[in-house]
Amino acid sequence: MSLRFGILTLSDRSAKGERADVSGPALADLIRAQGWSVTKQSILSDDESAIRAALTEWVDSSEVDVILTTGGTGFAPRDVTPEATRKIIQREAPGLAEAMRADSLKKTPHAMLSRAVAGIRGRTLIINLPGSPKGATENLQMILPVLPHAVQLLTDDPDSEKSH
Repeated sequence: MSLRFGILTLSDRSAKGERADVSGPALADLIRAQGWSVTKQSILSDDESAIRAALTEWVDSSEVDVILTTGGTGFAPRDVTPEATRKIIQREAPGLAEAMRADSLKKTPHAMLSRAVAGIRGRTLIINLPGSPKGATENLQMILPVLPHAVQLLTDDPDSEKSH
């Protein structure tokens, strides 16, 4: 199954050009290695209204099946990605965030500090990932196996029941 991804990097410094975005390209490489495509990719500052607007626009474009955000999931005052995501999703998908945190806890106690969420808007899955390239790719690798089935279910694919 071919999946279409959007990758939204959320970082004040990367948005200002003060620091290169490393996480977004690392996620894109991992996605393309699966044979899937990245149809949208952007960098924004940690601004809740801008994040909500971008997520909503990408969902409404019908050009993505899955949106990955990277950054803004920690405890810093400007880390507002989970709040922005919660305000635009229609249903949460807590199992994805729980699985990522559980797997990350095997590697670092800092996983307890992740406030990442995952949820659904329309027929699009939105998943918050950490801002570090290592954390972002490790978390994505944890949930990669279920993403095709998740998209099948969201799109009412008649073959979705075959993998139950």
